[in-house]
Amino acid sequence: MSIRRIDVGPRMSQIVIHDNTVYLAGQVGEPGGNVASQTRDILKTIDELLAKAGTDKTKILQTIIWLADMGTFAEMNSEWDKWVPQGHTPARATGEAKLAGPEYLVEIIVTAAL
Repeated sequence: MSIRRIDVGPRMSQIVIHDNTVYLAGQVGEPGGNVASQTRDILKTIDELLAKAGTDKTKILQTIIWLADMGTFAEMNSEWDKWVPQGHTPARATGEAKLAGPEYLVEIIVTAAL
């Protein structure tokens, strides 16, 4: 069983591939925006990372979404619903958490198949 790491940093890798499963590090958007703009930033980055790994959003198995405030759930979902491919929606959980800094309003973690 091989493990391949892409965009390796001192603390974490952005992408880890084990066999036919792709794990992305938690992604956050550009600070300073609202939940919708941060969600759009994150989803664009997820598309780019999945392409780097050799897969795409139709192969996402699971998504975990953390919101700094569950009161923004509908705002995040409005962007998610435009992005996620119907018929290929992943298993998903959303919760509220204190994120790495107050400037971050959303964090999304993805696991996908190759």
